Amino acid sequence: MSPSGAEVLRQIKERIEHVDPAAVRERLQEGVLVIDVRQDEERAAGHIPGARHVPKSHLESWIEAAAPDRSAPIVLYCASGVRSAWAARTLIEDLGYERVASMTGGFTLWKDRGYEVEVPRTMTPEQRNRYSRHLLLSEVGAEGQQKLLDAKVLLLGAGGLGSPAALYLAAAGVGTLGIVDDDVVDISNLQRQVIHSTERVGVAKVDSAEATIQALNPDVKVIKHRLRLGPENIMGILPGYDVVVDGLDNFPSRYLLNDASVRLRIPVVSAAILGFDGQLSVFKPYEGPCYRCLFPVPPPAELAPSCGANGVLGVLPGTMGLLQATEVIKLILDVGNPAIGRLLMYDALAATVSEVKIRRDPDCPICSRDPDEITDEELGVFPDYEAFCAGVH
Repeated sequence: MSPSGAEVLRQIKERIEHVDPAAVRERLQEGVLVIDVRQDEERAAGHIPGARHVPKSHLESWIEAAAPDRSAPIVLYCASGVRSAWAARTLIEDLGYERVASMTGGFTLWKDRGYEVEVPRTMTPEQRNRYSRHLLLSEVGAEGQQKLLDAKVLLLGAGGLGSPAALYLAAAGVGTLGIVDDDVVDISNLQRQVIHSTERVGVAKVDSAEATIQALNPDVKVIKHRLRLGPENIMGILPGYDVVVDGLDNFPSRYLLNDASVRLRIPVVSAAILGFDGQLSVFKPYEGPCYRCLFPVPPPAELAPSCGANGVLGVLPGTMGLLQATEVIKLILDVGNPAIGRLLMYDALAATVSEVKIRRDPDCPICSRDPDEITDEELGVFPDYEAFCAGVH
């Protein structure tokens, strides 16, 4: 005779540890991982602050991303303690986790005790539909999508690199995109700058980019900076953005961006293109090298011709711009292994990607300084980058 459902549940509960909500509350202060195994619609009504969300229906496929260390302590909770008990049994007996407990009484008892509850902002039905493929990913989910919607990303240039990066960041739901560009659309741009169109020739690139982004995703707010980036305006533009996408095409501007972003501690996802070759790296201040660690001095002009002088394969900026967008999303979500301290080099003709490690220069004039030593007066003072890049020191 088969045991009843109640008997099976009793046996499962006897095989796992149960923790009172009061103890869970204390363990949260110690950094224990708490996981909410309820469904999305239940979590929308509130959850324990700091708890990760791994719905029981996705437990086997999502848990490793949330809890990669199988020996670390984990507390699971649901509405009443039943599903979390089943989930704990699965983690211990089927997936090899060693220290898993279920919270007694679940979220219902937690609320009844008057403990802290965090009520997340909810997405509209249209947003849930639009970002549904993101919501299926354990590394994104509803919480990650909200991070994207809250994020502010600045694109320097609405050209070859900025075009694909802007399109895919907008499609992903990055809530605010700032665009810096002082140029107008030219017919020669359309071979690679896919955010623009033939009928917009002569239109300001920031206006053209805004129209395309709004047509793609009305969730996105576009902030237009129709100007050329320079020492006189950079410190008025960068603050407030979470990540910068570097689509600049000259060394003076890149050194200016580096020095300002390090001072402001804003990560930069940088790419460069020429002919059939592309490069990409992520410069995250004080967690890896900066642009000056990679290029202490600019290369001679004959070794770094412009795309206008040397040409570029039309699809290459798309490849590199999409890699930039990917790195931006990883930084916002804090997932994966961003290209910090690495220079990725893509050869389109050979279809190969190689990598060079970059280390912080202990004598770097910018990132080797203690950031707390930089005075307010220094923040907005920059050297003559045109002279520096011309070899006048």
